[in-house]
Amino acid sequence: MIPMYTAEQVRDAEAARMREVPAGSLMQQASYGLAQVVLRLLRASGGVYGRRVVLLVGPGGNGGDALYAGVTLLRRGVGVEAVLLRSQTYPGALPAFLASGGTIGPQDEAASAIDDAHVVIDGIAGLGSSRDVGLAEPLRVALARHRCIVAADVPSGVVPDSGRAAADAIAAHTTVTFGCFKTAHFLAPAANHCGTVELIDIGLAPHLSEPAAHVLSADDVYGSWPRQAYNGDKYALGVVAIAAGSSTYPGAAVLSVGGALRAKAGMVRYAGEASEPVLAAWPEAVACSAIADAGRAQAWIVGPGLGTDERAEQAVRDVLALDVTALVDADAITVLARNPELLDGRTAPTVLTPHAGEFRRLFGDIDDPLSAAQRAAEKSGAVVLLKGPTTVIAAAGQTPFVNPTGTPQLATAGSGDVLAGIAGALLAAGIEPQRAAAMAAYAHGEAAASAPYSVLASDLPGLLRDRLEGQQCNR
Repeated sequence: MIPMYTAEQVRDAEAARMREVPAGSLMQQASYGLAQVVLRLLRASGGVYGRRVVLLVGPGGNGGDALYAGVTLLRRGVGVEAVLLRSQTYPGALPAFLASGGTIGPQDEAASAIDDAHVVIDGIAGLGSSRDVGLAEPLRVALARHRCIVAADVPSGVVPDSGRAAADAIAAHTTVTFGCFKTAHFLAPAANHCGTVELIDIGLAPHLSEPAAHVLSADDVYGSWPRQAYNGDKYALGVVAIAAGSSTYPGAAVLSVGGALRAKAGMVRYAGEASEPVLAAWPEAVACSAIADAGRAQAWIVGPGLGTDERAEQAVRDVLALDVTALVDADAITVLARNPELLDGRTAPTVLTPHAGEFRRLFGDIDDPLSAAQRAAEKSGAVVLLKGPTTVIAAAGQTPFVNPTGTPQLATAGSGDVLAGIAGALLAAGIEPQRAAAMAAYAHGEAAASAPYSVLASDLPGLLRDRLEGQQCNR
């Protein structure tokens, strides 16, 4: 897993590390790593000697990182010009830069210098970003069209903890982060400004506290995906039951069942009004019309396409009354918002999978997805998978997961129904609920992103199958 940290955690760790090492050595490590990334980008685009780099320098530590990186670049034959956006600079950094042959360019000519530069280093605010960058219009326009901006720690204008991005936040090609990943590196919309994020180790690990969030890797997900044992039977990977669909929305049932089957559930039992289209699409499923007739299952899914009428409300009540893991999605969340007492007294795990609108009906406003999802999980006692440009998966008393595989390909009707099926299959297989939800979100996003075409929800089960089979062949 990849840990992520807040700005406060990073500053505390830096302070502890600086007490162990000679003065200035931490910044020298960071700036050297920053310079090496810039040199690699220059080599990839035609060479190093005689190329031009512009530094945008603010008053804080990231401005110092940029200036000291400029010193290293000057020693490699790169022409480096600094644009000072404040009168104050990090102590000692500017004299070292000037002594190495660096030049200072006037702010009113900065746009032209950026246009002529091969690489621009953003050292304006970095980890201290909390508001608009406040750049002049010509400078904003020049930065918007430049193709190789390298940001120190986080792009200026990106709030490092919440993932918020100011209207004039800088969009980087590459972000070089020092010591650890920050939460903004994976939270939209900030993540869209970070580009490729490269980590430079400066020895903070022993001083970092519990992460603010985790990101699963492909190995974390596919290495623990349930697999049938050589002597297993159809029940070995668990049975998932699905109460979904209606005469109005039969497709939701088809999609949820497809997601569960392609995620390799041992058996899928369907209960609802859409038995005929479900069996036409997926004859492997077992179908009935009533929840009471579905038989035993290790996990239930309730909600996709169910509607919100009395019949749907009764279905939600019936599923949540069972002493079994339940995933509550889509219309069932709307029912739950009207009847929050349905969660009272539940002892079996519950997973809620709202999008932003459903979340607001159930829990109120979203300040930022990370804190909102965690607050909701603590309040409800359920695992909360908050869907969006960045999906967050939170559980009471646990470190949340942030999903890194979100893609606009998933912004299509029915994609959430497939996600519910995938997560239900993992829950039925016995995967711990928060991790099951995080694994499902990861695989769901990767499946969509793997398609070289515009994705429909009905494509996702097949794309998931291909991803899972490809991962198994590589292991």
